[in-house]
Amino acid sequence: MQLFRFDRAEKVIDRFDSVDATATRVARGDGSIQLTCLTVAPGGTIGEHPATARQIFLVVAGEGWVAGADGERVPIAAGTGVQWEQGEEHASGSETGMTALALEGTSVEVFAAE
Repeated sequence: MQLFRFDRAEKVIDRFDSVDATATRVARGDGSIQLTCLTVAPGGTIGEHPATARQIFLVVAGEGWVAGADGERVPIAAGTGVQWEQGEEHASGSETGMTALALEGTSVEVFAAE
């Protein structure tokens, strides 16, 4: 067993006009799969950018918004996720603070609800 923290906020996200957002790389797999913990401080944003691969964005704490290429902000909160396809423009942010896990990879798929 290996116990570790994934909310270490190791890297400031300063690309895409992002504000008050940090990232910690958590894990990767064979091929191009990786898991990142994203923290958005109150009033922070991760600016619009294209997904480098299919991305699943899972809010694990707090609440905020996500937007696609049209810029329309859609509310999102803990327990809710969104999937973006490779190349799809997207952004996210929060007025009160939010932590999300981003799983990225070409072979990543969301299970259908049962």
